[in-house]
Amino acid sequence: LIPYKKDHEGKALKNPITNIKMVSLWTSIMTFLMTLLLSFKFNYNEKQYQFSEFSEWVPSLGIVYRVGLDGLSLPFVVLTAFLVPVCILCSWNTIQHKIKEFMISFLILEAFIIGMFSALDIVVFYIFFEAVLIPMFLIIGIWGGVERIYASFKFFLYTLLGSVLMLIAIIYIIGVTETSDLVKVLDYNFS
Repeated sequence: LIPYKKDHEGKALKNPITNIKMVSLWTSIMTFLMTLLLSFKFNYNEKQYQFSEFSEWVPSLGIVYRVGLDGLSLPFVVLTAFLVPVCILCSWNTIQHKIKEFMISFLILEAFIIGMFSALDIVVFYIFFEAVLIPMFLIIGIWGGVERIYASFKFFLYTLLGSVLMLIAIIYIIGVTETSDLVKVLDYNFS
């Protein structure tokens, strides 16, 4: 399945660059197929969150790891999983250095974005949202265009400002509702 180059005697030689690209592509394709399976198994008539996972992180503060999908987040997860193989294919011949690190960054970025779209706790959402910025910063700063360093720092500063404002809003919401559970926050009647 993974192509090999042949030497002058016809023996197959391993091509690590192609292997890295193929493993990344197949990983992203399998992720996309899994999200399609989720969309086929999703009950569109039910209004509850589906495919939920729950684990207590910091019980004293009420912070839990809770993820799940609803009718709004599912299309974003499927779209993310669809776009990552497209991005990997688009970068197939354009990325010429640090290919392994690029592919790893893209797959980590995909995992964080899917986590962000499926988070059912405000703190978990914020952690995934901030975590998305790390591979994005690296992708822009290392493999970007001519002014990639300038662009990556500008990206960092703008997102830092937005993140601080969002953190203030999250602290306010948790202070008013006394919970970080997104399901309970959505039911709260804010003034």
